[in-house]
Amino acid sequence: MKARSPFIAPFEALPLRVASLLNREIETGGLNPGARLPTENQLAEKFGVSRNVVREAIAQLRADGVVEARQGVGAFVLAPEQRAAIRIDREALKLDANMERLFELRRILETEAAALAAARRDQSHLDAIKAALDRMGGEERWEEGSIDADLLFHREIARATNNAYIHTFISFVCEQIRQSIHYARLTNPLHDLIEVNVGEHVRIYDALAAGDASAAADAMRAHITGAAERVGVRLAPSPSIEIQE
Repeated sequence: MKARSPFIAPFEALPLRVASLLNREIETGGLNPGARLPTENQLAEKFGVSRNVVREAIAQLRADGVVEARQGVGAFVLAPEQRAAIRIDREALKLDANMERLFELRRILETEAAALAAARRDQSHLDAIKAALDRMGGEERWEEGSIDADLLFHREIARATNNAYIHTFISFVCEQIRQSIHYARLTNPLHDLIEVNVGEHVRIYDALAAGDASAAADAMRAHITGAAERVGVRLAPSPSIEIQE
């Protein structure tokens, strides 16, 4: 067995790291849909790990819905439309282009979700959203709990759409942007960041409470765009859509 790949840090769980590297090859076209993965021996040699590590890594890719195993033949890459699970490689989010794509996705999903929530929310939804907002601006604002409250705020808006699929997708995306919130808190003056961020969330809540779908969508769009800018990502303006009569 050759030396362990320098891309695999010793403190990381090896199967997860190998799975991440394989997933990146799939996402970048190094392994196309329908392609068979190299054998366990070949992958063990390539990454400088044991076959058991490779086996666990492939099991992780199967669990993530990225590959399928065919008895006696091997593991094959699934096309995105064939996958039963959604996975975003957090290592890949260190690339600016991928972070921009994630914020674009957030803006699309959460802008529409805010509009739906404004139309469908009831008092229990508003109470849950307000509780998360109060945590963001309260004693926890300097601590880790503020990030948890921030993500909860967005999940509760998704819940208020009364659409379980929207809630599932937005909850998934929320966890992917946790590190971006950490980064924003490290790279911006914390007092100013909290004041701006909480203010944006207040405007979203006020629009939801008023039942104003257009204002809720506008406030959410402005927040996502601002959140992206605070981590160095500048989103292109949303294209306007003209409806032909």
